[in-house]
Amino acid sequence: MGVINVTPDSFSDGGLHYGLDKALRRAQEMVGEGAGLIDIGGESTRPGARLVSVQEELDRVIPVVEAMVRQLPVPVSVDTSKVEVMREALRAGAGMINDVRALREPGALEALSKAGVTVCLMHMQGNPATMQNNPSYENVVVEVKNFLASRIQACETAGIERHRIVIDPGFGFGKTLAQNLYLLKKLGDFHELGVPLLVGLSRKSMLGAILDVPVTERLYGSLAAAVIAVWQGATIIRVHDVKATAQVLQICKAVMQAG
Repeated sequence: MGVINVTPDSFSDGGLHYGLDKALRRAQEMVGEGAGLIDIGGESTRPGARLVSVQEELDRVIPVVEAMVRQLPVPVSVDTSKVEVMREALRAGAGMINDVRALREPGALEALSKAGVTVCLMHMQGNPATMQNNPSYENVVVEVKNFLASRIQACETAGIERHRIVIDPGFGFGKTLAQNLYLLKKLGDFHELGVPLLVGLSRKSMLGAILDVPVTERLYGSLAAAVIAVWQGATIIRVHDVKATAQVLQICKAVMQAG
């Protein structure tokens, strides 16, 4: 999954793809590099990011989605928690809604129940403004897994079939470095939930903390994390650096299928 943030303030690519032409050009490059899915975000969810109004997010996202649906040979995902944006993205042809709040906003479950598209449910402790203020768990793997199990159940109750559901443990969303590392180590435990697993580790601060490098120098750490995730059965890897990740995962896949 190639990440394109049509924002001025996202932690990694903020401003780089801000605007229809830039976003579309980068999406086309990503598809050529091996992306099977493009994820569009119109509001930064980095720690401390400012809130964006519904109209501002619609103005950023919907024209981009419409253009990409027309011109790309792969599905387009929209990263949003706002029900109004979800509805308009679906009208524009989005094939997936990727929600850091796991469809907990009022009306979100109803908006997706009859849509027929894939939904990604992510775990986050707190909200983007406060999530890194001393996140606390007794057992991060158990608690994240239980939360995601409850959201899967809520979706099914609302009419969202299990085959349309993907889960994301939410690396960096209300977790310390130690908690993120333990989640990655135990990623295989999430297969008990019986749905595909999406992992977003690309360029994240946990990698910077380990390597002591800025966001622009986290490619090698991102690749290592992607291999660890895929080796444990992750289905979708959400990344900024598509070409390098696709090549690394091609090797990983070849080894996993050997013998």
